[in-house]
Amino acid sequence: MSFAYHTALDLKRMIASKEISPVELIEDVLARQEALEPVLNCFVTRTPEVAQLAAKEAERVVLAGEELGLLHGLPISVKDLISMADVPWTFGSKPFDDNIGTLDAPAVERVRAAGACIIGKTTTSEFGCKGTGDSPLTGITRNPWNVAKTPGGSSAGAGASVAAGLTPFALGTDGGGSVRIPSSLCGLFGIKAQFSRVPLFPVPATPTLAHVGPLAHTVRDAALLLGAISGHDRRDPFAVAGPVPDYLGACGQPIKGMRIAWSPTFGYAHTDPEIIEITEQAARGFEQLGCTVELVESPIGEEPLDIWTAEFYGGVGTKLKDLLNDSADQLDPAVVKLLSGALDHSIEDYFKLLFARYALRDKVREFFEDYDLLLSPVLPVAAFDVGLDVPPGWEDRNAVSWVYYTYPFNATGQPAAAIPAGFSASGLPVGLQMVGRINSEVDIFRAAAAFEEAFPWADKKPQLPAS
Repeated sequence: MSFAYHTALDLKRMIASKEISPVELIEDVLARQEALEPVLNCFVTRTPEVAQLAAKEAERVVLAGEELGLLHGLPISVKDLISMADVPWTFGSKPFDDNIGTLDAPAVERVRAAGACIIGKTTTSEFGCKGTGDSPLTGITRNPWNVAKTPGGSSAGAGASVAAGLTPFALGTDGGGSVRIPSSLCGLFGIKAQFSRVPLFPVPATPTLAHVGPLAHTVRDAALLLGAISGHDRRDPFAVAGPVPDYLGACGQPIKGMRIAWSPTFGYAHTDPEIIEITEQAARGFEQLGCTVELVESPIGEEPLDIWTAEFYGGVGTKLKDLLNDSADQLDPAVVKLLSGALDHSIEDYFKLLFARYALRDKVREFFEDYDLLLSPVLPVAAFDVGLDVPPGWEDRNAVSWVYYTYPFNATGQPAAAIPAGFSASGLPVGLQMVGRINSEVDIFRAAAAFEEAFPWADKKPQLPAS
């Protein structure tokens, strides 16, 4: 029996009722991983022994009648920007090919403690610095909907493997859109919660921008995983204290009367008209669900690219300064180009941008005094050919700045998600971005779950070529 495309909640129920064995499930997943890898190239490191040991323990617990974990026996993957003890931690970079994680990041600790079975570390663009799915270390990761197209980045392998039905969900990271980008291009629901709702450790290169979050086939599966990995950790000085919101409980709550803003371009984005048409139709779908939807052309003011760039590439550039000076030839040329000049700002220039970031946060906070959600496209295009750093026609942008819609909300820190909105004329997924108020992930989950129920997408699956 194949368990491809079963939801995590279905698998969880089947394991608890002894309808299936966790060992049987993981053996099926590992066999499909072996078959899919030559086609999609989703993994930098596979960890079958880790998954099998966890599955055997999960089976023992079920048979012994002991209490089951929140993710008991479920298969999952971890992006290779996240530390996992005694497993390679390469950042998609050749100079780190032999780097080994010394500890489990909090999210990894928590999925293990909840009973999940980790099948491997997924591919990323080098250091998470691009919105596409290739790196010098791992080569090209491909989109299951069309293997000639990119799955997006930097959580490339996470998005492609979940879209291919290998696991119901995956752990990705998002410093400028890296969960939402592949979710949009691969037809998934992906969310970054409130900044540091999921604690970060070891300290990343971009500690005030980075998030760990789920990519999943369904809204409720993402809610299940996010609930397992959220919560305070004293190792992260920014970690959100207090109770973890009930994300699963929010799914199914009424949304009638929600005040929703729809912005097709944020007033500055150059976007394919087909993408705007698809996402606007999806946004207007909330009117059918009893919400008010209002067009807002410029919800956040001028494009905040300089604000985000100074923080993101300043952090990565500082971490990699010696490598850039001594071994730039081993790195992705597009990443080297992005990082060149990143450290040229004076301390005064940096603090001007830092204070501009605070002003942006306050502007967006005031905007949400009038709205519960902000909707927009996730990206200006559908998936484009592998091997490109920017979409054709967007050559005036760099390998990240073409993702106009996602990075602003890493600068503000509030929750933001990608939800499937439909398909392009060429059959490629298109995503709708949902942004919530500070600490209001539950608003995203209740709206996303209602939308999913009204306009379901999980029954749509890519047709993969044989390996």
